[in-house]
Amino acid sequence: MGTENGTCIDSVNVEQNGGPAISALMFAAGAIGNVLALVLLEFRRRKEKNRQRQSLFHLLVTTLVITDLTGTCLTSPVVQTAYLTNTTLVGMSKTHAVCEYFGFAMTFLSLATLSILLAMALERCISIGYPYHYGRHITKRCGYITIPCIYLACFLFCLMPFAGFGKYVQYCPGTWCFIAMNSEEIEDRAYANVYATVMLFIMIIIVVCNCFVVYHLVLMYRRRKMNRGSVQTRSKRNRRYFSWAEEVEHLILLVFMTVIFVICFLPLIVRFIVCDCNERK
Repeated sequence: MGTENGTCIDSVNVEQNGGPAISALMFAAGAIGNVLALVLLEFRRRKEKNRQRQSLFHLLVTTLVITDLTGTCLTSPVVQTAYLTNTTLVGMSKTHAVCEYFGFAMTFLSLATLSILLAMALERCISIGYPYHYGRHITKRCGYITIPCIYLACFLFCLMPFAGFGKYVQYCPGTWCFIAMNSEEIEDRAYANVYATVMLFIMIIIVVCNCFVVYHLVLMYRRRKMNRGSVQTRSKRNRRYFSWAEEVEHLILLVFMTVIFVICFLPLIVRFIVCDCNERK
């Protein structure tokens, strides 16, 4: 095993370079924010029960929020327990079960949330770029199929360390565990590289899809301005404006979530790449 963590890999006492206050505030902010988001989504769903397209996007957004809330509730209490008892995750069990649980939860939930965000980006991309195909083939049922497939694929991928391909290790200050980034074992490094590559690839696709949607929204806006002078009924004008405004609203939400997740995950991916480069040297 590499020495990137110093003595934190097997330490049983939390390093006294921090405290539970910041972790507790982050947990509270994450939990309250997600609960409020769910309330707003439910309010919006009941207010606007009209379009199949909205239903599919609403389903994906709700799933993303629930997944993020689940991740917060499954991992933050473990961190708080480690701080309060001054016992690292490794020290909580003789078999490293708590550390492996935390590492699995972190890996699974981060990969699942980013994958759901990718599904949202692709849904918006197809909706605005290929509306005819979207109207004929993309329904809410696609979401009920896609979401379990995402969970299953992420679950199986994150189980690989338990089968010997990859490893979950403890990181300083001893309150969290994740994939081994600088292991001497080829299998462990390969698993870490695959994980980082997949996450980076997903981020790139999401950004490309968002740019594609922005481009088509600009075209829609220009067409709407050009058609203002043409003869149209009031209902058609309102329907056209509502469609454009709705797409902009969805795009803003999607871009906002993308920025948050990129800020959260990109430093971790960069660390994977740096560790791999250092190991090859």
